[in-house]
Amino acid sequence: LQVVESGGGLVQPGGSLRLACAASGFTFDDFTVGWFRQAPGKEREGIACISSSDAGTYFADSVKGRFTISIDNTKTTVYLQMNSLKPEDTAVYYCSADRKTSVQTLCTIPWFGYDYWGQGTQVGVSS
Repeated sequence: LQVVESGGGLVQPGGSLRLACAASGFTFDDFTVGWFRQAPGKEREGIACISSSDAGTYFADSVKGRFTISIDNTKTTVYLQMNSLKPEDTAVYYCSADRKTSVQTLCTIPWFGYDYWGQGTQVGVSS
């Protein structure tokens, strides 16, 4: 049982990428799922989270209006659509999922004890 991120890459400023977080061996039913990122020398930060129960979302101010988060109908994949990318968005992006946590708590407290963490996918924004 694990979560696996995909979709990272190198893009120019102003470009777009879509990341995917896939549940392997289970579904995200009754989970809160979130995207985090960690740039070199910085702490991991939560940027976008979604509840599979009511589709409630939470976004960090740094990505509000540029990033969207969604979950597919089978509740096996959560997507992070990233638009208007900036160089400061460069980081390793991680997915996490937890059964007992609200969207705000998951996104504001990057605790390594959540049920699942993925291995991360690298996103680079550079001209």
